Amino acid sequence: MKKVAAVCILAVALVSCSKKEADQKGPYLAKIDKTTITQADFDREFKALPDYAQQIFTDAAGRERFLNEIVNKELLYKEAMKKGFDKSSEFNKKMEDFKKLTLVSEVFEKEIMAKSKVSDQDIRDYYDKNKDSFVMATEIKASHILVKTEEEAQKVLARLKKGEKFEAIARAVSLDTASAKNGGDVGFFKKGQMVPEFERAAASLKVGDISIPVKTQFGYHIIKVTDKKTGAPVEFEKVRDLISQKLSGEKQKEAFEAYIAELKKTYKVELNKDALIKLDQAPAKTDAPEGSVKPEDKKEEPKKEEHKK
Repeated sequence: MKKVAAVCILAVALVSCSKKEADQKGPYLAKIDKTTITQADFDREFKALPDYAQQIFTDAAGRERFLNEIVNKELLYKEAMKKGFDKSSEFNKKMEDFKKLTLVSEVFEKEIMAKSKVSDQDIRDYYDKNKDSFVMATEIKASHILVKTEEEAQKVLARLKKGEKFEAIARAVSLDTASAKNGGDVGFFKKGQMVPEFERAAASLKVGDISIPVKTQFGYHIIKVTDKKTGAPVEFEKVRDLISQKLSGEKQKEAFEAYIAELKKTYKVELNKDALIKLDQAPAKTDAPEGSVKPEDKKEEPKKEEHKK
């Protein structure tokens, strides 16, 4: 099993050690006909492995095993060349695709990534300006209206938008009878006391906000946050990496869009929308497999207090 894993690792590395003996410096570790494998080749192949894979070949026996795998790869390479596999159209297409992908990666790294670096000061400034975003709610007070389907939930939202009172609708239609009699009020709850979907939705709302339909195992909830008890902001160092990732993503997106916009001034781009429309008109498979259950066929009786774990 380990041997198979080693071969797979080497194949992924995509590092060729095929060099003429005259091009090598230093003593060789192995020789296949006129091709030599030197310490430099070994080190280069080894460094191309991910960290977890390097651990497999750290001792003396592992190093010899790794060298044998490099030899095996070279033998397969020579045999493939001998059989002319490099001249096939399929191989050349794969090489062209690999070349294109590599060049795209190069231009992205040098033209986009280079212009998207986030400084320590950028991260600190974002944190200082958005400290309220890093304040954890220790307790949330919410009300909800629980219905069976998304369609019913959308109807509830429509009624709320027309000005009907949340409490009145909760008393009239909510399947959670325990909270319905209190206008949907479930009181204060801490992290871990509600089902995850309900908790995440409530945490994302500001006081007074009403959610879109939130699906849980019990149905669809319309949630209204009525109060929050908050603590101190999360320490800067604990969110530093998160901010860095956010800012990097934003800068990369901006740089990419700007760069593509400039390229479109140089190259003529034409979309064949007629052909694209025909793709959209292709018949879709809608028949469910025999024996499958359609969503509307599933029936589940609501439970009381089902918003809580």
